[in-house]
Amino acid sequence: MDQDLRNRFLEGMSRAATFVAVATTDGPGGRCGVTISSLTSVSADGDHPSMLACIHHLSPAATAILKNRSFCANLLHEGQQDLADLFAGRGGTDQAARFDRAQWDSGPLGQPRLAGATAVFECRLATAMLWETHHIMVGRVMAVRLSEDPKALLYGQRAYRRAVHLNGD
Repeated sequence: MDQDLRNRFLEGMSRAATFVAVATTDGPGGRCGVTISSLTSVSADGDHPSMLACIHHLSPAATAILKNRSFCANLLHEGQQDLADLFAGRGGTDQAARFDRAQWDSGPLGQPRLAGATAVFECRLATAMLWETHHIMVGRVMAVRLSEDPKALLYGQRAYRRAVHLNGD
């Protein structure tokens, strides 16, 4: 691979601020979670709304989601940076201990839902494919929980960010 192209791609993508989520799963494949920033809606229409998540193929969470056939996308609140770091693997905490550091409940599919998340999407895995280093997973949204505080944690320019309202003047 052209190293200069790779470096310029990484720098360009670092300028695209996005929200931060923790994808969680529980079931026969185990209880796992991982911080992701590749999460987007696919469609609000169809049998159910759908969303797409991309997770590195070496992540234990990807393996568990594929086996459990369901996951929860917990959109982090702007005050949950510590959980973003924790589920990104910073600090060396194992999977089970990560869940001990926050409050959780279970949704209709039995997936771990994070207390305080600004939005929680519980999904049944509809399809997945491996593209080079990442699994592209599409989930059918079966349940959505919204918090009273919609302030989502953002990540851009290699740092956590907050959204600010821009006046139209």
